[in-house]
Amino acid sequence: MAPLVAAFEQQHPAFKGRIYWETLPPGVLEKQIEAGGTVTSGNMTWMAKPDAYLAGLKKVQSLVDRGLLTGPAIPYVTNSLAIMVPSGNPGGVKTLSDLARPDLLVVMPNPEFEGIGRQIEASLKKTGGDALATTVYKTKVADGGTVLTQIHHRQTPLLLMQGRAQAGVTWQSEAAFQEQAGNPITHVDIPPAQNTTAIYAGAEVRNAPHPEATQLWLSFIRSPAAISIFERYGFKPFTGITSAG
Repeated sequence: MAPLVAAFEQQHPAFKGRIYWETLPPGVLEKQIEAGGTVTSGNMTWMAKPDAYLAGLKKVQSLVDRGLLTGPAIPYVTNSLAIMVPSGNPGGVKTLSDLARPDLLVVMPNPEFEGIGRQIEASLKKTGGDALATTVYKTKVADGGTVLTQIHHRQTPLLLMQGRAQAGVTWQSEAAFQEQAGNPITHVDIPPAQNTTAIYAGAEVRNAPHPEATQLWLSFIRSPAAISIFERYGFKPFTGITSAG
C-alpha cells in the first residue's frame, strides 16, 4: 500500500498526507463498515468512515449484493499461493503434502475471518484430497501442530522468524515482500495444478463521504502506474475471470 499511495499522491497532490488505509482481513473490515467506520484496537476506539473496500472479487461482490458497497465490483489484479519458510528451509518442505507431517510445525491463516483460508483449503484438496485439508486444518490444529493466525496472515513471517513454525501458506506476494525487505524468509513454489488464483477487486462503500476521491482511487488501481507496483510483488494484471478469491 505504501508505494501505491505515494504514486497516487504524486498524481493527485491535493490528497498528499490525507489518505488513511488499513490492511486487515476482509471480515474484520466488513465489521468496521457495518459499525459505521468504528475501529477498535486494544483499549483505543476511533472513527474512520470508509470510502473504498478492496478484497477478493467474491467477497466484494457479496457486499455489493448486500448493499454495503455500491457496485460494480472492479477487478484489478490476481495473486496465487506459495509456501513461506525460514531461510534455508530447515523443515525440508517441498510440497503442500509436507504440511501434514507430524514433525512439522505449521502456521496457517484462520479461515474464520481470512479469505485466503478458502484458497488454501482448495489447494490442499487439489494436492491430497479432503484428508490433507482435514489433517492440516483440523487434526494438527487440535494437537498443536498447526497454529492459526489471530489477526492477519502477515503474522506468518513473524512466527517463522521466531522459530515457532517451519512453514506457512501465504500469498506469493507476501513472500516476495519479505524477501525484498531482506528478512530471513524464502518460499517454496506451488505447482499451477495445485495452486489457486485469487482475483482482487474494489468497490465504493455505500454513502462514501468522498465519492469523487473514491472513484479516482478505483481508477488508479487499474492504471499502468499501479500495475507496475503490483508486479514488483508478483501480482498479475486482471485480464479475465479465472477462479475468484
